[in-house]
Amino acid sequence: MSTGMATGHREKAYELLKADAHKILKLIEVQMENLTMPQCPLYEEVLDTQMFGLSREIDFAVRLGLVNEEDGKELLESLERQLSALHEASIGK
Repeated sequence: MSTGMATGHREKAYELLKADAHKILKLIEVQMENLTMPQCPLYEEVLDTQMFGLSREIDFAVRLGLVNEEDGKELLESLERQLSALHEASIGK
């Protein structure tokens, strides 16, 4: 595989992971606004399931060499910070 092709695959993999992280954030935003409160077990189950799935995707991409481990961790931590801020904002309403 050429270097350019490998770089393209790595960029594509990271963009797909970022898109999945964004989908989780939007899903939780909608759930918080319309369906349940953050204290609800359903909310926690959806969040835990989605975050676990994303962490497995990141782990897989790291193991394939498509994503740097530090970049994967930062993506997950960034999403966690955003979700925490969203949670705090919903409690403050």
